[in-house]
Amino acid sequence: MIDWDRVQDLSDEIGPDAFGEVVELFLEEVDVEIDKLRQITDRIALESQLHFLKGSALNLGFAAFAELCHRGEVAAAAGQQNTVDIAAILTCYDRSKSMFLSDLGRVIAA
Repeated sequence: MIDWDRVQDLSDEIGPDAFGEVVELFLEEVDVEIDKLRQITDRIALESQLHFLKGSALNLGFAAFAELCHRGEVAAAAGQQNTVDIAAILTCYDRSKSMFLSDLGRVIAA
């Protein structure tokens, strides 16, 4: 669900202080978009929303979530916005975020 190698690489690349800031910014920005998805009534902008979420997820190692966003983005780009399983995307994000937050300290400290 989480690509911990990517997380560790990012932490090593930018250092612990900057990494903490990146995590905080990622969660803030993604949570805003996730809230929009939870309340979605018009799927016109779905492709761009999922593209943003996918890119953010890949940067911080949310691999499973990124994959679901990618699939949804492709479907939306093909005009099949109504086939995108938004509930699955939201559930995956919630699980990924929970796992990330609970295991981050252990993984980075290792």
